[in-house]
Amino acid sequence: MIPIAEPLLGEEELHNVVEAIKSGWISSKGKFIPEFEEKFAGYCGVKYGVATSNGTVALHLALEALGIGEGDEVIVPTLTFIATGNAVRYTGAKPAFADSHPDYWCIDPGKLEGLITPKTKAIIPVHLYGHPCDMDAIMDIAKRHNLLVIEDAAEAHGAEYKGRKVGSFGDINCFSFYGNKIITTGEGGMCLTNDAKLAETMRILRDHGMNPNKRYWHDIVGFNYRMTNMQAAIGVAQLGKLDKFIEKKREIARWYSEGLKGLEERGLVKLHPEMPWARCVYWMYSFLISHNFGASRDEFIKKLAESGIEARPLFYPIHVMPPYKGNAYKGNERFPVAEELSKTGISLPSGIKLTKKDIRIIVQVIREEMR
Repeated sequence: MIPIAEPLLGEEELHNVVEAIKSGWISSKGKFIPEFEEKFAGYCGVKYGVATSNGTVALHLALEALGIGEGDEVIVPTLTFIATGNAVRYTGAKPAFADSHPDYWCIDPGKLEGLITPKTKAIIPVHLYGHPCDMDAIMDIAKRHNLLVIEDAAEAHGAEYKGRKVGSFGDINCFSFYGNKIITTGEGGMCLTNDAKLAETMRILRDHGMNPNKRYWHDIVGFNYRMTNMQAAIGVAQLGKLDKFIEKKREIARWYSEGLKGLEERGLVKLHPEMPWARCVYWMYSFLISHNFGASRDEFIKKLAESGIEARPLFYPIHVMPPYKGNAYKGNERFPVAEELSKTGISLPSGIKLTKKDIRIIVQVIREEMR
């Protein structure tokens, strides 16, 4: 089986973890945590990093630090991993769902202003499958309507919008370092911000709301959202390899696009997009299967599995799932672009360990199925 993704870990990660263990600092103290925060923030062009135990709690921490709560509304794309919507729910606020842009699959800026109400407090653009959102359009709308912006860059480490790294535009920007992400700490996440006060607020909330100057004194209700020193040790080593990982991701995407181009010309597939203003990092290389092809997307994924290739469907839109379907989350109307992408989208193996031979095998199987 060629897996959908797997991490690439080496001697550098092992060395750092051993150092963390030998130091005795294996929990939420130790030198690797501030080092990872500082270096990752610097890589993205942001002043402050606040490491967390995973990417979902990074989103929740950001929303809490920005004061989002009961009675508020937050605009999110319906086509995203469900954590984006769930984090809004954790605060007591309601997600207002937006459709996707047909050309690059992320949230459609043209759909945002129709969702804004007096209760709207923030927008969470998601850089889906490694492709940046149109941040100029989003930031312009946010500025005109006095809205906060929280970037969900969980799938887009190192991606660029007009030459600027994603995760550097919003009031707070959130990343995940789950095992299948471009760089990993096993589990883990990070919030980035240029606001020193927000960074300090997140650090306090992350540590049970404990007063940093008075141990075991809690001025507010907080959370245990801390990253461990061992996780951060892995993260520091992974970060040193990130640019090479991205180049490999983009090379894998080129191999796929070259191999599948003929199928696109025949109208059988639509390949993973990259807009002229974007530098996509192809967290997952994905494509859309055309209705011109006889089999359904799910049937096609089963065929790939029979050939030893692990493929996955694109995310289900959040508005169609039980916790959100049919309730007052602006999710009762249809979202035609997101729904079509979800029904026809397939993510192919995209791990950094893949070789050109692996891609040739995958492409050959796809082409044979689509003869």
